[in-house]
Order: sequence, then C-alpha cells, then structure tokens
Amino acid sequence: MSIEPRPTIVPAPAGPQPKGPYTPAVRAGDFVFLSGQIALLPATGELVAGDVQDQARLTLANVAAILDGAGLGRADVVRVVVYLTDIADWAAVNEVYIEFFDQVALPARTAIAVSGLPLGARVEMEATALAR
Repeated sequence: MSIEPRPTIVPAPAGPQPKGPYTPAVRAGDFVFLSGQIALLPATGELVAGDVQDQARLTLANVAAILDGAGLGRADVVRVVVYLTDIADWAAVNEVYIEFFDQVALPARTAIAVSGLPLGARVEMEATALAR
C-alpha cells in the first residue's frame, strides 16, 4: 500500500502576499492548486489602478509568479476559473488571457459572473497546474 504525501505549501516569493487566511498555492500529488488571484501589486499589496485588462494582466502575472515558485509555467496549467464582476468584461479579459497563454495549449476554463470580489477587483482567477 502506497501512502501519498500530504499536501505541501508552494513558496511564492515573487507573488503578492495573501490578504486573507489562505496560501497562494498547494501541491497535492501531481497537481498544484493556485488560490484565486487578483491584480495586487506584489511590492505594495495594493490593487492596481486601471481598467479590467490592466487588472487581468497583473492577475495573470501573479499566477505566473506563483507557478514559477512551484517550478512550473503557463504550459503546465490545465484549468482556470475566471470570476468577473461584470460579464460584459468577458471579451476584454479574453484578449489578455489569449496573450498570456500564447504558444501553449489553452487550459480548460470556466468564467463566472459574481456580485463582488475582494478589494473591489473586477477580475479574479484561480488555476490548477499539472506538475510532471
């Protein structure tokens, strides 16, 4: 009988520090689960000023920083969940999303409209990556 190791916290020194009681990412077996990320500036922990595309770019940069802490990259992402406070922003966020995943297979994805996000963010993304 094989005993699976317990989930481990993934270090994310280049990403923003959590604003709540959670860890940025956890590795469990061959998967790394990233907590929802918003457009926090890593140096200050403040929400970036700008439109939804600016927020989406920084959100995905934060995802990339956390993946890097796990020794992974965007090609390892297998699923993304996108939360939007205005579903009308879907097309604008898609443009940034496609730029981020350029040259790699697009992961499975769900987009959900929500009534609000932490700190007044307009977009939040969580991801699951396969650690080969």
